[in-house]
Amino acid sequence: MRPSGGGCQGDRSFQEPRVLAIGGLEEVSCVGLYLLASSSRGSQNVLLLEQENDAKLRGLAAPSNLSMNQTLEGHSGSVQVVTWNEQYQKLTTSDQNGLIIVWMLYKGSWYEEMINNRNKSVVRSMSWNADGQKICIVYEDGAVIVGSVDGNRIWGKDLKGIQLCHVAWSADSKILLFGMANGEIHIYDNQGNFIMKMKLNCLVNVTGAVSIAGIHWYHGTEGYVEPHCPCLAICFDNGRCQIMRHENDQNPVLIDSGMYVVSIQWNHTGSVLAVAGSQKAITQDKDVNTVQFYTPFGEHLGTLKIPGKQMSALSWEGGGLKIALAVDSFIYFANIRPDYKFVLVLCNSIGTPLDPKYIDLVPLFVTMTKTHVIAASKEAFYTWQYRVAKKLTALEINQITRSRKEGRERIYHVDDTPSGSADGVLDYSKAIQGTRDPICAITASDKTLIVSRESGTIQRYSLPNVGLIQKYSLDCRAYQLSLNCNSSRLAIIDISGVLTFFDLDARVTDSTGQQVIGELLKLERKDVWDMKWAKDNPDLFAMMEKTRMYVFRNLDPEEPIQTSGYICNFEDLEIKSVLLDEILKNPEYPDKDYIINFEIRSLRDSRALIEKVGIEDASQFIEDNPHPRLWRLLAEAALQKLDLHTAEQAFVRCKDYQGIKFVKRLGNLQSESMKQAEVAAYFGRFEEAERMYLDMDRRDLAIGLRLKLGDWFRVLQLLKTGSGDADDSLLEQAHNAIGDYFADRQKWLNAVQYYVQGRNQERLAECYYMLEDYEGLENLANSLPENHKLLPEVAQMFVRAGMCEQAVTAFLKCNQPKAAVDTCVHLNRWNKAVELAKSHNMKEIGSLLARYASHLLEKNKILDAIELYRKASYFYDAAKLMFKIADEEAKKRTKPLRVKKLYVLSALLIEQYHEQMKNAQRGKVKGKSSEATSALAGLLEEEVLSTTSRFTDNAWRGAEAYHFFILAQRQLYEGYVDNALKTALHLRDYEDIIPAVEIYSLLALCACASRAFGTCSKAFIKLESLETLSSEQKQQYENLALEIFTKHTPKDNRKSELDSFLEGGEGKLPTCVATGNPVTEYQFWTCSVCKHCVLAQEISNYNFCPLCHSAVG
Repeated sequence: MRPSGGGCQGDRSFQEPRVLAIGGLEEVSCVGLYLLASSSRGSQNVLLLEQENDAKLRGLAAPSNLSMNQTLEGHSGSVQVVTWNEQYQKLTTSDQNGLIIVWMLYKGSWYEEMINNRNKSVVRSMSWNADGQKICIVYEDGAVIVGSVDGNRIWGKDLKGIQLCHVAWSADSKILLFGMANGEIHIYDNQGNFIMKMKLNCLVNVTGAVSIAGIHWYHGTEGYVEPHCPCLAICFDNGRCQIMRHENDQNPVLIDSGMYVVSIQWNHTGSVLAVAGSQKAITQDKDVNTVQFYTPFGEHLGTLKIPGKQMSALSWEGGGLKIALAVDSFIYFANIRPDYKFVLVLCNSIGTPLDPKYIDLVPLFVTMTKTHVIAASKEAFYTWQYRVAKKLTALEINQITRSRKEGRERIYHVDDTPSGSADGVLDYSKAIQGTRDPICAITASDKTLIVSRESGTIQRYSLPNVGLIQKYSLDCRAYQLSLNCNSSRLAIIDISGVLTFFDLDARVTDSTGQQVIGELLKLERKDVWDMKWAKDNPDLFAMMEKTRMYVFRNLDPEEPIQTSGYICNFEDLEIKSVLLDEILKNPEYPDKDYIINFEIRSLRDSRALIEKVGIEDASQFIEDNPHPRLWRLLAEAALQKLDLHTAEQAFVRCKDYQGIKFVKRLGNLQSESMKQAEVAAYFGRFEEAERMYLDMDRRDLAIGLRLKLGDWFRVLQLLKTGSGDADDSLLEQAHNAIGDYFADRQKWLNAVQYYVQGRNQERLAECYYMLEDYEGLENLANSLPENHKLLPEVAQMFVRAGMCEQAVTAFLKCNQPKAAVDTCVHLNRWNKAVELAKSHNMKEIGSLLARYASHLLEKNKILDAIELYRKASYFYDAAKLMFKIADEEAKKRTKPLRVKKLYVLSALLIEQYHEQMKNAQRGKVKGKSSEATSALAGLLEEEVLSTTSRFTDNAWRGAEAYHFFILAQRQLYEGYVDNALKTALHLRDYEDIIPAVEIYSLLALCACASRAFGTCSKAFIKLESLETLSSEQKQQYENLALEIFTKHTPKDNRKSELDSFLEGGEGKLPTCVATGNPVTEYQFWTCSVCKHCVLAQEISNYNFCPLCHSAVG
């Protein structure tokens, strides 16, 4: 059987076990990781088998020696229970007297660490939990003790009236399973509280007494085969087993092993369950010791038969590649050969996936030829005629794919009898139709497909048109099939590891006298787990038997080679073998030493003949035993000795055209030393060849050699160190090639140095860009001549980096103003875009700007649109949008300060527009100094300004309204009630901007505070007459007015001071925006931006204009 290791699926192959006899022992009762052998007299031996470090032999084939055989003294009776703590590397043993000893390894020897003896009963089972922190010990009388790894007792409990015999922890250490002598299993929590009895589905319809042979709960320390994989194995002595996903699994996997079971154990990854025991042999009277292997899903993987009388225990080796079995007074070791499965993806020679396929069929078996991929489930097989595009265009490939897609993929049920015509279809319903005789193995060559079934039937189909040609019948269930290179012979390895051969085309007469096709050959080998036919010889194959490789020619074996590798290729008399066991111990970092090449005997003998006897005698031997590889060997040996005639003949015999051409070229050379140098280069001894060229003063040939090898560092060295002038173009080529070397490895700084010397401006630009050295990139762009082909690419690099100025300069240098404008637009530099568009007479910038603005407005990004217009110097459009926002915010009753700022921004944008128009008009008449021209310019300015004056006034009025609204409230809260009243009186002019109810409410409040009850009364009259108020609100105002004016006469105390405010009208004085008072003096400050006034004595308190916030000049 082949348990899985790493990420592989399990399958089968055991090898005949090796035997280790423990002298003087009566019985081996227990086997752990360190093997513990004990006798009935109480002596125990700890054994450790280690592999020797051998450079040639690795893996299971490496010799192993008994590096430890220490007798542990401490038990007086027979050791009955042993358990191993992997995390803490401790051994725990218990004998028939109930004595428990914990052993520890110290400086290469085992010592007692702890001893415990309850003196009441005998220990029946012990189990460490997953992290090695706790041990549970169960006694025959029902006592349970849970202790810690440092020897402290955690809890104990007596289960009255129960005879215990097994215990197991769950993976999370929350559940304990107790196995009873009567076959029941009880579930407890980790504090010893009973939960329930386990339902044992495997014992349904079983009568008579049964006992538990083993409970093993895999803890998942090495992961699981798949999510929710069964991991709890329970087996009884009658051979019935169940494998559960958890302790309450209502649908466990059920197995009937058909034998008397003594022990079970999972391998280290929980992918293979070993069940050890004995069963009746059909041909013998006595029982045969047997180990059966199963997957977690109950699939039988294989059987291992062990000699001896009574098997008592089994244990897996830590890596899952060996199994140890205790039989009588012997320990048997069997090697387990995993069959590593891999994902199949159709790739080219450099690993690039070419054509993935998704199929609704479980690919249990897969094989591949030069033209087909065949995948099979148990009931059907799928054929895919894949195509590798070489010189076809994309259009031709698509046409072929459309026209032949139906014919390239087909599915056949194993019970069908296809005729070879186009009767196969891609019908996945065939994959779910059942069969009484499932598929168990497949193989294929270019012309033949072989499908083996569990009954022993072999079905032969033709390829590429799948047609059933022949059926053969064998007496075994095949596990692995293999066809030789001409499809004449089939190699079969069955599930017992027996290798047989079948001649597919032989015609023989059977026992009934009828002529039949196909003959089983007489060769049979046992314990075979891998084989491979030679690709170039139908009579040559290699096979793995235990840890030995045999090579057969015409069914005759050569002497074996010691190895445990998997054969991956057999060609040209060489076998390539891979030590997968070693690779998968650390798959992320494979070692090339794990791939081994073996030469078969004829190749070794020919090499020895050439070395010891000579070319002529070796030539005769190869003539008698011809093979292209041997002729090539002879040709190479003749080349070494400059025997060109023999070399040419040998190259002709092995059909090596390049070799023939090389010999012809050598024949044209006059110098012997030149020939030797060429031969040295041919065999890859490049240092020697170069040295010989230089000794001949042929530096040019040495450089040519290094050029062919692509060794540009050496080329540069030879160019610099040699005498004479170096070829400038070659020197430049070498610098650029080394620059490419560093650039390919993303060492941009090193690459720059060589590209500068190689004057490779294109790659220099790329390196500067990758290094983010934009200064170097800018210098490079400046050094390039106008309209250079590299300038647009450099400009695009600047665009990607967001460097607008440099990108525009580069685009303009290569005469691409449109690209420069597009760059400005892309980077939101609209002012620069407009400037460029105007200077290059590009009319589309306005429409582009409008389109982008409308796009922003559609997404309600009004502020982005304003910023767009502002940057593009479209101040009037920006101002209109800003004024619109200010109006909307005012209607929403947003914070007054925010509304004021929005109005100010709108007004400022209008002022910028006015300035822009004035400058434009002045520019048009520049140079004309006559009075008439100046007057015309003034008139034009007035015309321009008049179109926007109303809009400007509205913006500033909005700002004034909210400025005075805020100012009045600030003055009121600060206690300047008279100033607040004066400021509030200004608000009467802004009823179109601020709601009248807010204006007159504030005015009434300020007048009341200032005790100007006449003004207050007028404000109340205005409020009561507002149509926007409801009758309830008006009534409230009336009530409030009645309350005020019953106490105070509605007259102003300081009427003369308020006359100017109350009268209003035309010709009123300007207002100070700092205090709200009228400006009556001749000395006052006027803002240069908003043209509003501030009293001279007040402006000294401000750094900025109170209204528009521009700096005070």
